[in-house]
Amino acid sequence: MSEAPLAVAMRGIVKRFPGVLANDHVDFDLRAGEIHALLGENGAGKSTLMSVLSGLYKPEAGSILVRGRPVSFNSPRDAIAHGLGMIHQHFMLVQSQSVTENILLGLDEPRFFMRLAEYDRRVAQLAQRFGLTVAPQAKIWQLSVGEQQRVEILKMLYRGVQVLIMDEPTAVLAPQEIEGLFTTLRAMVAEGKSIVFISHKLNEVMAVADRVTVLRQGRVTAAGLPAAQTTIPELARLMVGRTVLFDLHKREQPPGEVVLELDKVSAVNNKGQLALRNFTLQVRAGEIVGIAGVAGNGQSELAEVITGLRRATSGRVLVHAADVTRASVRSVIAQGVSHVPEDRTHVGSAPNLSITDNVIMKRYRAAPLAQGWSLNGAAARKQAEALKAEYQILAPTVATQARTLSGGNLQRVILARELSAGPKLLIAVQPTRGLDVGAIEGVQRLLLAQREAGAAILLISEELEEIFALSDRIAVIYEGEVAGEMTEHDTDAIGLLMTGGGRAPAPAAPPPAA
Repeated sequence: MSEAPLAVAMRGIVKRFPGVLANDHVDFDLRAGEIHALLGENGAGKSTLMSVLSGLYKPEAGSILVRGRPVSFNSPRDAIAHGLGMIHQHFMLVQSQSVTENILLGLDEPRFFMRLAEYDRRVAQLAQRFGLTVAPQAKIWQLSVGEQQRVEILKMLYRGVQVLIMDEPTAVLAPQEIEGLFTTLRAMVAEGKSIVFISHKLNEVMAVADRVTVLRQGRVTAAGLPAAQTTIPELARLMVGRTVLFDLHKREQPPGEVVLELDKVSAVNNKGQLALRNFTLQVRAGEIVGIAGVAGNGQSELAEVITGLRRATSGRVLVHAADVTRASVRSVIAQGVSHVPEDRTHVGSAPNLSITDNVIMKRYRAAPLAQGWSLNGAAARKQAEALKAEYQILAPTVATQARTLSGGNLQRVILARELSAGPKLLIAVQPTRGLDVGAIEGVQRLLLAQREAGAAILLISEELEEIFALSDRIAVIYEGEVAGEMTEHDTDAIGLLMTGGGRAPAPAAPPPAA
């Protein structure tokens, strides 16, 4: 059987940034009608290479051929005109506009009259066709992260792209949604479209990809491997250059005193709708309590209420018996609470500030960083350098702007700031979302180290494997309520609770340590 013709060929691509060689003479082939996975550690050059292909960056050297013809892109618009579109890991949407308005933004049609009702119907039909249902009239700021991802996919489909580049497309989807996306991708490939699937989830790559290319430190370590002829451990080794241990060996330990108590907490979301309903839960010192649930069931609001970013409408939030229900963020931090937020770019960091500024945000008022009303710059840089080394933040210097970092390195900056504070309570929301297998292992080990140090950890994750690997107890959230608590790793039972199919009685709280 002859091979399918090449939809895209990249030859000798070189792309540099100040202090970083992101792509070092990279070759990449994409065949018509295939799903080609692109793997690599954070900072390996995957997103950079695909940003070159999608017209966002201009390479310093190399060539691109689309359907056998050489092309040169000056913008993403040029790439889309040639049938290539990219969905980025960090969304590029206008928050104040509707779904339809975002999809139409930048198009030549409509030109003078919007006729929104007509275009709303077109968007709804396209969404239904590919199983990406989202309300066309909804404003972007009102949507969950998963719904915003669907809008990005619809933008490309509406423009008729033949080559779709997807940067971590499942990172914002619940387990129940991922198979639906795979069904959509397979249907697109059956129509002759080609997919570049950038992911860190090796089991998903093995399930959906036809071929795999691996990058490490800007170079290709494996080109176009047939997915059926390789294994997950081998792909992990090619990605990180070493054998990755998938067993975390969590140490058994009894929980201590109650650190966090949520007593019948209710809160509304950004749409003014009830997001949390009488939510009741305890988290003890030295234990990890995992919150499992489908995206949009109140997880974000739960984290925000605990950390002071959102006001509860009723109920109480207690940290070490101190009532912080209506406390400011600064007061909550003073109680020893650290927060690794879901949105690492807009909430977890200040993108335009340096690594130094980002890691000292919670300490700049105290010595040795504070000198009266001024900041001791030398002490701040010294502390940032130490954290950069300890948390293995890959960047030229601590003066590097946070917005230039890869997702994994930005997460390391946030973890360095939050964990170095020695928290009594850690709220970790999607802490490994969008990270590669090596970075995930590192983050999970950091969380277990905090547990062993006696911190109480509330882990909010849509990755059931992560919940199972790290949690001592699991609480399932459904429509803002605790649907059930359990210690068993019963995927079927938890999946049923996550979709509202049943309720489980909450077990007695574990006894405190003697």
